[in-house]
Amino acid sequence: MTRSALVSRRGMAAIGVVGLLLVPTACAATDDPAPAPSTVATAEELAAPTADAGDDGAAERADIVADPGLPPASEALALLGTLDIKGRAPKTGYDRALFGQAWTDDVPVEFGHNGCDTRNDILTRDLTDVTYRPGTRDCVVTSGTLDDPYTGTTIAFVRGETTSSAVQIDHVVALSDAWQKGAQQLDTATRTAFANDPRNLRAVDGPTNQQKGDGDAATWLPPDRSYRCEYVSAQVEVKAAYRLWVTQAEHDAIAGILASCGPDVAPAPAPVPAPAPAPAPVPEPAPAPAPADTSAVYFPNCAAARAAGVAPVHAGSPGYGTHLDRDGDGIGCE
Repeated sequence: MTRSALVSRRGMAAIGVVGLLLVPTACAATDDPAPAPSTVATAEELAAPTADAGDDGAAERADIVADPGLPPASEALALLGTLDIKGRAPKTGYDRALFGQAWTDDVPVEFGHNGCDTRNDILTRDLTDVTYRPGTRDCVVTSGTLDDPYTGTTIAFVRGETTSSAVQIDHVVALSDAWQKGAQQLDTATRTAFANDPRNLRAVDGPTNQQKGDGDAATWLPPDRSYRCEYVSAQVEVKAAYRLWVTQAEHDAIAGILASCGPDVAPAPAPVPAPAPAPAPVPEPAPAPAPADTSAVYFPNCAAARAAGVAPVHAGSPGYGTHLDRDGDGIGCE
């Protein structure tokens, strides 16, 4: 299958990322913030088997399709009713490293073991008119166009130290939020699968993603209201699959949105924009200013950078180093 056969992210084609949803038993609401003891699924139990990538990585990646299909609002509401309702556990001990190597290819979920990291897989899935760096077997995305689900705008993506951050990969259920709502109990392999699960990942507008932070549905929703049904449906699906809980405020916010979607209809697709004139050629990025002397600042790892309150750290900023930038896009500890 060629790249031209890839389905756009708005196609809502189903992805079989995790075989069956692992649904927890519903229980009464409680304010107890401590994680409830329960058996947690291993990464293997959460993931459907995928074929190992062969010598032709591009051929393997031709199976990448659009966003996972989501259940109708009535089904999402029923699934929401199975989630435990509790208070947040303390954030104490949270570290991005506890969710495994960022954007690893070594996970038993869709796209895993295909020779490309998860970040580039999601860019391939969500962008159109994608181009790739030569010699990477259609792996490293260098440019493309994003129909941003969070803002409803169109964004031109160009890979580079000063341009890559325009499009970021968001965890629909933020890692920190997951940590405070049950992920502390998961083993590292399962947390790594969660952090790289395509159902929980969207390519989105970078500044909007930064505004979201680790907010849940009670504190942050996409500015584009037409996407909110799909957004909270995805949060419910992911939390059910990994046996995470919701707070009472979060539960009520999600329930209110799903109720407005209608009981028996799937979330409405984003409106199709009117045809636009051909875009003007993208100008060459302006040369970056001479970097400041950063030799006096050094972070041995991302944990240290976060502790100093500077993550993510951009190329040219104090403390930036290639050892913090695993995908080489000029943004470390993202």
